[in-house]
Amino acid sequence: MRAGFLLTIALPLALAACGEGASGDGVGGVSASEARALNQAAEMLDNRPASPAAQNATAATK
Repeated sequence: MRAGFLLTIALPLALAACGEGASGDGVGGVSASEARALNQAAEMLDNRPASPAAQNATAATK
């Protein structure tokens, strides 16, 4: 009786934890298109000129 009850609860929980593994997940659980968009945003931020405050801070440390 107890084993049947545990199986009734454990089986749906185990199946719910499986998720959709073959849906094109990228790194970190995001989709491939989301990962591409994040990479493009990071590249845009990297290519942006530094703010005057950041330039002054680096000049002061030299």
